[in-house]
Amino acid sequence: MNEHVDGTVQPRAKGTYVLVPGFWLGAWAWEKVTARLRAAGHDVHPVTLTGLGDRAHLATPETDLETHIQDVVNTIVYADLHDVILVGHSGGGTPVTGAADRVPERVARVVYLDSGPLADGMSQMDMNEPEWNAFVEERVAGQGGGTGYPLPSWDEHERAGASLEGLGEAEREWFASRAAAQPYRTMTQPLRLTGGADKLPKTLISCSFPLEQVHAMIETGHPFFAALAGPEWSFAAVPTGHWPMFSEPERTAAALAALAE
Repeated sequence: MNEHVDGTVQPRAKGTYVLVPGFWLGAWAWEKVTARLRAAGHDVHPVTLTGLGDRAHLATPETDLETHIQDVVNTIVYADLHDVILVGHSGGGTPVTGAADRVPERVARVVYLDSGPLADGMSQMDMNEPEWNAFVEERVAGQGGGTGYPLPSWDEHERAGASLEGLGEAEREWFASRAAAQPYRTMTQPLRLTGGADKLPKTLISCSFPLEQVHAMIETGHPFFAALAGPEWSFAAVPTGHWPMFSEPERTAAALAALAE
Protein backbone atom coordinates (compact mmCIF):
# COMPACT_ATOMS: atom_id res chain seq x y z
CA MET A 1 0.00 0.00 0.00
CA ASN A 2 1.07 3.59 -0.63
CA GLU A 3 0.36 6.34 1.94
CA HIS A 4 -0.28 9.75 0.37
CA VAL A 5 0.60 13.10 1.93
CA ASP A 6 -3.04 13.64 2.88
CA GLY A 7 -2.95 10.48 4.98
CA THR A 8 -5.09 8.40 2.65
CA VAL A 9 -3.86 4.99 1.62
CA GLN A 10 -4.13 3.93 -1.99
CA PRO A 11 -3.63 0.45 -3.46
CA ARG A 12 -0.18 -0.11 -4.88
CA ALA A 13 0.02 -0.14 -8.66
CA LYS A 14 -0.19 -3.58 -10.23
CA GLY A 15 3.28 -3.49 -11.73
CA THR A 16 6.23 -1.12 -11.92
CA TYR A 17 7.71 -0.72 -15.38
CA VAL A 18 10.81 1.04 -16.67
CA LEU A 19 10.68 1.23 -20.46
CA VAL A 20 13.90 1.81 -22.41
CA PRO A 21 13.63 2.49 -26.15
CA GLY A 22 15.95 1.37 -28.91
CA PHE A 23 18.25 3.40 -31.13
CA TRP A 24 17.22 6.92 -32.18
CA LEU A 25 14.21 6.96 -29.85
CA GLY A 26 13.21 8.67 -26.61
CA ALA A 27 10.49 8.17 -24.03
CA TRP A 28 8.07 9.60 -26.61
CA ALA A 29 8.23 6.27 -28.48
CA TRP A 30 6.37 4.58 -25.60
CA GLU A 31 3.48 7.09 -25.44
CA LYS A 32 0.74 4.73 -26.61
CA VAL A 33 2.03 1.78 -24.58
CA THR A 34 2.53 3.95 -21.48
CA ALA A 35 -1.02 5.31 -21.70
CA ARG A 36 -2.49 1.81 -21.89
CA LEU A 37 -0.42 0.45 -19.01
CA ARG A 38 -1.23 3.43 -16.78
CA ALA A 39 -4.92 3.13 -17.61
CA ALA A 40 -4.72 -0.44 -16.31
CA GLY A 41 -3.25 0.77 -13.01
CA HIS A 42 0.46 0.19 -13.58
CA ASP A 43 3.29 2.51 -12.53
CA VAL A 44 5.22 3.29 -15.73
CA HIS A 45 8.52 5.13 -16.21
CA PRO A 46 9.55 5.57 -19.86
CA VAL A 47 13.20 6.59 -20.22
CA THR A 48 14.90 9.05 -22.54
CA LEU A 49 18.57 8.17 -22.72
CA THR A 50 21.23 10.90 -22.88
CA GLY A 51 21.56 12.42 -26.35
CA LEU A 52 18.15 11.28 -27.58
CA GLY A 53 14.59 12.62 -27.60
CA ASP A 54 14.20 15.74 -25.48
CA ARG A 55 17.75 15.14 -24.22
CA ALA A 56 19.31 15.25 -27.70
CA HIS A 57 21.05 18.52 -26.83
CA LEU A 58 23.02 16.72 -24.11
CA ALA A 59 24.90 14.46 -26.53
CA THR A 60 28.68 14.79 -26.42
CA PRO A 61 31.52 12.78 -27.99
CA GLU A 62 31.87 11.10 -24.57
CA THR A 63 28.27 9.82 -24.41
CA ASP A 64 28.76 6.07 -24.29
CA LEU A 65 27.14 2.83 -23.18
CA GLU A 66 28.06 3.45 -19.54
CA THR A 67 26.22 6.79 -19.78
CA HIS A 68 23.07 5.02 -20.93
CA ILE A 69 23.37 2.31 -18.29
CA GLN A 70 23.64 5.02 -15.65
CA ASP A 71 20.57 6.75 -17.10
CA VAL A 72 18.53 3.61 -16.48
CA VAL A 73 20.03 2.99 -13.03
CA ASN A 74 19.30 6.59 -12.01
CA THR A 75 15.69 6.31 -13.19
CA ILE A 76 15.25 3.33 -10.88
CA VAL A 77 17.21 4.62 -7.89
CA TYR A 78 16.07 8.24 -7.80
CA ALA A 79 12.42 7.23 -8.11
CA ASP A 80 13.11 4.59 -5.43
CA LEU A 81 11.61 1.84 -7.57
CA HIS A 82 11.52 -1.79 -6.51
CA ASP A 83 10.26 -5.00 -8.14
CA VAL A 84 10.83 -3.34 -11.49
CA ILE A 85 9.85 -4.97 -14.75
CA LEU A 86 12.74 -3.58 -16.78
CA VAL A 87 12.01 -3.49 -20.51
CA GLY A 88 14.51 -2.88 -23.31
CA HIS A 89 13.47 -2.58 -26.94
CA SER A 90 16.00 -3.43 -29.67
CA GLY A 91 19.28 -1.66 -28.89
CA GLY A 92 17.77 -0.60 -25.57
CA GLY A 93 18.31 -4.17 -24.43
CA THR A 94 22.00 -3.46 -23.88
CA PRO A 95 21.70 -0.63 -21.31
CA VAL A 96 18.89 -2.64 -19.68
CA THR A 97 21.23 -5.61 -19.33
CA GLY A 98 23.87 -3.37 -17.77
CA ALA A 99 21.41 -1.67 -15.41
CA ALA A 100 19.98 -4.98 -14.18
CA ASP A 101 23.54 -6.09 -13.45
CA ARG A 102 24.14 -2.92 -11.37
CA VAL A 103 20.93 -2.96 -9.28
CA PRO A 104 19.55 -6.52 -9.43
CA GLU A 105 17.97 -6.15 -5.98
CA ARG A 106 15.52 -3.62 -7.45
CA VAL A 107 14.58 -5.65 -10.54
CA ALA A 108 11.88 -8.31 -10.66
CA ARG A 109 12.22 -9.21 -14.33
CA VAL A 110 14.24 -8.18 -17.38
CA VAL A 111 12.28 -8.04 -20.64
CA TYR A 112 13.78 -7.96 -24.13
CA LEU A 113 11.28 -6.61 -26.67
CA ASP A 114 12.49 -7.80 -30.08
CA SER A 115 15.91 -7.65 -28.52
CA GLY A 116 18.32 -9.86 -26.63
CA PRO A 117 21.12 -9.81 -24.08
CA LEU A 118 24.71 -9.08 -25.00
CA ALA A 119 27.43 -11.09 -23.30
CA ASP A 120 30.11 -9.53 -21.14
CA GLY A 121 32.77 -7.90 -23.29
CA MET A 122 30.61 -7.53 -26.40
CA SER A 123 29.47 -4.31 -28.04
CA GLN A 124 26.43 -3.65 -30.18
CA MET A 125 28.67 -3.46 -33.27
CA ASP A 126 29.88 -6.99 -32.56
CA MET A 127 26.38 -8.21 -33.43
CA ASN A 128 26.53 -6.86 -37.00
CA GLU A 129 27.91 -8.25 -40.23
CA PRO A 130 31.16 -6.54 -41.34
CA GLU A 131 29.43 -5.02 -44.37
CA TRP A 132 26.82 -3.33 -42.21
CA ASN A 133 29.44 -2.06 -39.77
CA ALA A 134 31.27 -0.50 -42.71
CA PHE A 135 28.05 1.25 -43.70
CA VAL A 136 27.51 2.48 -40.13
CA GLU A 137 31.07 3.79 -39.85
CA GLU A 138 30.76 5.64 -43.16
CA ARG A 139 27.42 7.18 -42.12
CA VAL A 140 28.80 8.26 -38.74
CA ALA A 141 31.83 9.87 -40.35
CA GLY A 142 29.91 11.50 -43.18
CA GLN A 143 26.61 12.60 -41.64
CA GLY A 144 27.06 12.10 -37.91
CA GLY A 145 30.07 14.33 -37.35
CA GLY A 146 32.03 11.33 -36.16
CA THR A 147 29.98 11.04 -32.97
CA GLY A 148 26.42 10.06 -33.97
CA TYR A 149 24.67 7.46 -36.12
CA PRO A 150 21.76 9.17 -37.90
CA LEU A 151 18.52 7.32 -38.60
CA PRO A 152 18.95 5.27 -41.81
CA SER A 153 16.40 5.41 -44.60
CA TRP A 154 13.58 2.85 -44.57
CA ASP A 155 15.19 1.01 -47.49
CA GLU A 156 18.43 0.85 -45.52
CA HIS A 157 16.58 -0.50 -42.50
CA GLU A 158 15.13 -3.29 -44.60
CA ARG A 159 18.53 -4.12 -46.10
CA ALA A 160 19.80 -4.48 -42.53
CA GLY A 161 17.02 -6.98 -41.83
CA ALA A 162 14.70 -4.77 -39.77
CA SER A 163 11.04 -5.52 -40.41
CA LEU A 164 8.86 -2.48 -41.12
CA GLU A 165 5.63 -4.47 -40.87
CA GLY A 166 2.83 -2.37 -39.44
CA LEU A 167 4.54 0.98 -40.01
CA GLY A 168 2.37 3.07 -42.31
CA GLU A 169 3.24 6.50 -43.63
CA ALA A 170 1.94 8.22 -40.49
CA GLU A 171 4.03 6.04 -38.17
CA ARG A 172 7.14 6.45 -40.32
CA GLU A 173 6.76 10.20 -40.46
CA TRP A 174 6.24 10.40 -36.68
CA PHE A 175 9.28 8.20 -36.09
CA ALA A 176 11.57 10.09 -38.47
CA SER A 177 10.50 13.54 -37.27
CA ARG A 178 11.49 12.79 -33.67
CA ALA A 179 14.48 10.51 -34.21
CA ALA A 180 17.89 11.72 -33.04
CA ALA A 181 21.31 10.42 -34.03
CA GLN A 182 22.37 7.52 -31.82
CA PRO A 183 25.53 8.42 -29.86
CA TYR A 184 28.12 6.26 -31.58
CA ARG A 185 30.08 5.24 -28.49
CA THR A 186 26.97 3.55 -27.12
CA MET A 187 27.38 1.16 -30.05
CA THR A 188 31.12 0.57 -29.83
CA GLN A 189 31.81 0.42 -26.09
CA PRO A 190 31.83 -3.18 -24.77
CA LEU A 191 29.31 -4.14 -22.13
CA ARG A 192 30.86 -5.03 -18.77
CA LEU A 193 28.94 -7.33 -16.45
CA THR A 194 29.56 -8.79 -13.00
CA GLY A 195 26.97 -11.57 -13.16
CA GLY A 196 24.69 -9.79 -10.70
CA ALA A 197 21.57 -10.29 -12.82
CA ASP A 198 22.28 -13.81 -14.04
CA LYS A 199 19.54 -15.44 -11.96
CA LEU A 200 16.85 -12.79 -12.48
CA PRO A 201 13.75 -13.90 -14.40
CA LYS A 202 13.95 -12.85 -18.03
CA THR A 203 11.46 -12.73 -20.87
CA LEU A 204 11.97 -12.43 -24.61
CA ILE A 205 9.01 -10.94 -26.46
CA SER A 206 9.60 -11.75 -30.10
CA CYS A 207 8.03 -9.50 -32.72
CA SER A 208 9.79 -9.60 -36.09
CA PHE A 209 10.91 -13.23 -36.00
CA PRO A 210 8.89 -16.36 -35.08
CA LEU A 211 9.35 -17.98 -31.69
CA GLU A 212 9.87 -21.29 -33.47
CA GLN A 213 12.97 -19.79 -35.06
CA VAL A 214 14.19 -18.54 -31.69
CA HIS A 215 13.83 -21.96 -30.08
CA ALA A 216 15.56 -23.61 -33.03
CA MET A 217 18.54 -21.25 -32.67
CA ILE A 218 18.70 -21.99 -28.94
CA GLU A 219 18.67 -25.73 -29.56
CA THR A 220 21.49 -25.51 -32.11
CA GLY A 221 23.66 -23.62 -29.62
CA HIS A 222 23.94 -20.47 -31.74
CA PRO A 223 26.30 -18.16 -29.80
CA PHE A 224 23.87 -15.22 -29.83
CA PHE A 225 21.02 -17.40 -28.52
CA ALA A 226 22.81 -19.79 -26.16
CA ALA A 227 22.17 -17.55 -23.14
CA LEU A 228 18.43 -17.95 -23.65
CA ALA A 229 18.54 -21.65 -22.78
CA GLY A 230 18.56 -21.12 -19.02
CA PRO A 231 15.63 -21.88 -16.69
CA GLU A 232 15.22 -18.15 -15.92
CA TRP A 233 13.90 -17.51 -19.44
CA SER A 234 10.29 -17.33 -20.64
CA PHE A 235 9.00 -16.39 -24.08
CA ALA A 236 6.09 -14.52 -25.63
CA ALA A 237 5.26 -13.11 -29.04
CA VAL A 238 3.67 -9.99 -30.52
CA PRO A 239 3.88 -10.81 -34.24
CA THR A 240 4.54 -7.54 -36.08
CA GLY A 241 7.53 -5.50 -37.23
CA HIS A 242 10.58 -4.40 -35.27
CA TRP A 243 8.85 -1.39 -33.67
CA PRO A 244 5.83 -2.92 -31.89
CA MET A 245 5.19 0.19 -29.78
CA PHE A 246 4.21 1.92 -33.03
CA SER A 247 2.63 -0.91 -34.99
CA GLU A 248 0.88 -2.84 -32.18
CA PRO A 249 0.71 -0.67 -29.04
CA GLU A 250 -2.37 -2.44 -27.67
CA ARG A 251 -0.90 -5.92 -27.98
CA THR A 252 2.50 -4.74 -26.78
CA ALA A 253 0.95 -3.23 -23.65
CA ALA A 254 -1.06 -6.41 -23.08
CA ALA A 255 2.05 -8.59 -23.37
CA LEU A 256 3.89 -6.41 -20.86
CA ALA A 257 0.92 -6.22 -18.49
CA ALA A 258 0.72 -10.03 -18.44
CA LEU A 259 4.17 -10.13 -16.86
CA ALA A 260 2.86 -8.39 -13.73
CA GLU A 261 0.16 -11.00 -13.12
